Amino acid sequence: MKILIFYASYGGGHLNAAKSIYEELSKKEKELDIELIDCMKYVNKTIEKVTTAAYREMAKKMPWAWGRIYSDSQKGPLAHISSRSNKIMAIKLLKLLREKNPDLIISTHPFGSQMCSYLKRKGKITAKIATIMTDFAPHDQWLVENENTNYFFVAHDKMKEYLISKNIPEEKIFVTGIPISNRFFEKYDRHEIFKKLDLDDTKKTVLFFGGGEFGLGKTKTIEIFESFMKLNNPIQVVAISGKNEKMKLGFEEIMNKYEKQKTTRILGFTNHVPELMSISSLVVTKPGGLTTSESLASHLPMLIINPIPGQEEENAKFLEEQEIGIWIKKTDNSDIIVEDLISNNEKLLKMKENTFKLAKPNSTKDICNILIN
Repeated sequence: MKILIFYASYGGGHLNAAKSIYEELSKKEKELDIELIDCMKYVNKTIEKVTTAAYREMAKKMPWAWGRIYSDSQKGPLAHISSRSNKIMAIKLLKLLREKNPDLIISTHPFGSQMCSYLKRKGKITAKIATIMTDFAPHDQWLVENENTNYFFVAHDKMKEYLISKNIPEEKIFVTGIPISNRFFEKYDRHEIFKKLDLDDTKKTVLFFGGGEFGLGKTKTIEIFESFMKLNNPIQVVAISGKNEKMKLGFEEIMNKYEKQKTTRILGFTNHVPELMSISSLVVTKPGGLTTSESLASHLPMLIINPIPGQEEENAKFLEEQEIGIWIKKTDNSDIIVEDLISNNEKLLKMKENTFKLAKPNSTKDICNILIN
């Protein structure tokens, strides 16, 4: 059985979801020939380079503009332009599909789904098509040419209801959750992790993601980090600045200002997120689809910062509605919100309990089993 997994490089979530599916399918005993492909890069490297760079710059410097594009691409002229351009690019993709002749195409980005579904409608391909929606709020770009898509995998029941309202047959829709790495379900030695970090395993630990793929909201992020450093509550903070050197320096400056070196660890890029989530009581993060799924799987209440207008703001609203996350907005007093949350064990416990309703611990396995069996 030949399987192609398509993703696009607009944010890391689409790629990581695709990688999780690839890794899980690779474990299957059945004879599967699987390939992971950036469909936008294949279609046109120049377009892919320009559009991903534009997305990064817009998300970083003009998030309001990205929010407008996100909203307009739901309906109206931009939706039609996007659909038309994908049809043009689909012709290029057809060369690859004829060469590979897949039985199944799995897409973690709407562009891949649109192009393949269009080609299927035109009778150019016969492969089954599976769309994995990688956010917690639906967007109609995922549903273009949906008549020719065989499977839709969504994060929760409300998304399923939305798809049904758009006349997508219920038997095509599966509430599996967003695929994440199996590492988030491993059992870790808490004591050993705390020992490596030289931290106290009896204290409440906050995992603070401050880097962000586009280095968003540095001023507000530093302000929120400072709110944690000001606390008299005996908490510990593990702050991850990623590849953002300015953020790392900002964290260190605030940590030194409040003399919190003993209870604070500042890390750059790390591959140990599952281990760090396993020892934490709260996560401070942007609400990307994948990070949100990982936090839910680790049963962590979320303090939401710097969502990109569009899909991340929709995710933030949803998490607040479900009483799993608290969104600190630009005009909010972060000192009051942080103090209230950290001192309120009952509230934290309730938020943690609510994660169990949405967490999908077998998301990746379930998706792969449905598709293969």
